[in-house]
Amino acid sequence: MAILGRKMCHRLSSAVLFFVLIQANVFAYQYQVGNLQAWNVPTSTDPKIYTNWPKKLSFRIGDSLLFLYPPSEDSVIQVTKESYDTCNLKNPILYMNNGNSLFNITSPGVFYFTSGVSGHCEKSQKIQISVFAADGSLPLPPSSAPGGALADSAPSYPTVFGGIPSGPTKSSSSTMKVSALISAAIGVVIWGFVGGKM
Repeated sequence: MAILGRKMCHRLSSAVLFFVLIQANVFAYQYQVGNLQAWNVPTSTDPKIYTNWPKKLSFRIGDSLLFLYPPSEDSVIQVTKESYDTCNLKNPILYMNNGNSLFNITSPGVFYFTSGVSGHCEKSQKIQISVFAADGSLPLPPSSAPGGALADSAPSYPTVFGGIPSGPTKSSSSTMKVSALISAAIGVVIWGFVGGKM
């Protein structure tokens, strides 16, 4: 009977340790922009949908934004802050027009999107997404050069899937190590506590 109790205790503690370790930052979410069936001009019933929706969420590196729309009727462009504010559709950073456009978040910062169809931005079909760094800071967007050209430091997104994310920084790597050590210690304590009772 004592052997059966120890086996059960070992399995239970292993399960608890597994769930404690899995809580580490491994989750990424795909957000359907606005939680709407389609990326389109906001309706009169919810004219500020694209202003209010991102404020309810906490976007992280690894998450993605899904823009759904009829490709014959709309598109999505990523633009600079200046172009976002003035609804300038010229010289976008990124142009997506397949109706099922996925933008992977690969770096912290502020990202600006609008419809690529003339007149839609002026009707509030535009969205600003803020992605905080691991330390809680929000990097400033790159400033644009005269004439609407992007600064050399502007991010480059060669495909709708974004670039390849860089590995963890030294600070995030040490944070992950500490988190793993704490999780392991909690697992050992639970195992010792439950194991001693059985």
